[in-house]
Amino acid sequence: MSQQKRKRTSKAAQALGASDDTEREVKEIIAKVKGGNQRAFTELVRRYRSQVASLAYRMVGDYDEAADITQDVFVKMSRNLWRYDEKKKFYTWLYRITVNASIDYMRKHKRHRHDQLENVQENLISIDHTPENDYQRQQLNRHINQATKALNEKQRSAFLLRDVEGCKIDDVANIMDMPEATVRWYLHRARTKIRKELMRRCPQLLLTLGFK
Repeated sequence: MSQQKRKRTSKAAQALGASDDTEREVKEIIAKVKGGNQRAFTELVRRYRSQVASLAYRMVGDYDEAADITQDVFVKMSRNLWRYDEKKKFYTWLYRITVNASIDYMRKHKRHRHDQLENVQENLISIDHTPENDYQRQQLNRHINQATKALNEKQRSAFLLRDVEGCKIDDVANIMDMPEATVRWYLHRARTKIRKELMRRCPQLLLTLGFK
């Protein structure tokens, strides 16, 4: 694994609260919450609010709706925390709630989406940082965000969790509650559709940044 990819994986793990030290801290906070400590619950929300809101936004594409979903997620977290299996990573449990809440929201409001860009985020990270490249990278990221709207719910979930949030495949499988092989299939379909959409929207930009 390249140094840049190791840095990316490390940053993703830190952002998700996936390090061993952080997991221990979180489980200590959870124990306090289960004991009725309201301040501990407030701290748990503070630690994960931005990650939950970010994932919800990427799922539904609207800040106000993402805010509603985020609030719903933490209400569900409060009601179901006693069911959390502390042998598992807390963030995967919370992300599953977020993905399901986002899908439920889209279904309730009838916002279904219609039904290969391999490792797109890693490829973008590897591009040299120059003002021109950074501007082009931002443009491509905007196109990618738009392209995800053409994915169905499971494809979008797999793509966002793996390629955008940086979760490992086994964690994505836990979050989506399905076998790893099924996750890989949805991820492959998502990447294929996104590549096709990007080739339609911005073929010259892809070539400029070195994508074939």
